[in-house]
Amino acid sequence: MRFSGYRLDRRVQDRSASRAMNSLNRFADPVYCIMRLIVGLMFACHGGQKVLGFPGGGHGGAQGLMLIGGIIELVCGLMIAFGFLTRVAAFISAGEMAVAYFMVHAAGKALGHPPTSTEQFFPILNKGELAVVLCWIFLFMVFYGPGRWSLDAIFCRKSMATTPSTA
Repeated sequence: MRFSGYRLDRRVQDRSASRAMNSLNRFADPVYCIMRLIVGLMFACHGGQKVLGFPGGGHGGAQGLMLIGGIIELVCGLMIAFGFLTRVAAFISAGEMAVAYFMVHAAGKALGHPPTSTEQFFPILNKGELAVVLCWIFLFMVFYGPGRWSLDAIFCRKSMATTPSTA
């Protein structure tokens, strides 16, 4: 009997903790949109360094694949930050980060010496952890979408309001 009383008390505590954590759900969209803004702007900064040499410390005047990557980072980063064609921009960005990881980091070009098999496999050893994390964040954005606070949501709302219903 004592055991079942403990079990009942435990269930009440679990429900209470679950309700407390579920109360955070109301902040999910604003926090996601802030995360999208910050990640997009940071991604655009990497592109700005490669293409424009701004912000400081950048390469500027990149050529070849580095130039293409920089343009993708700059343009798609801004599109993601403001939520404009977010899924398309995130899909392109995820692909670019996957290509960057395999062509630069796993190949050992970021190390300055021929990579060992261990260095090729582990992103922490080949300096590719940022590329991997960004790739997965962008892939998540492809499936999650732009969120409520985005240009996509504003344009979609306007087009929905002006479209006559065919009920």
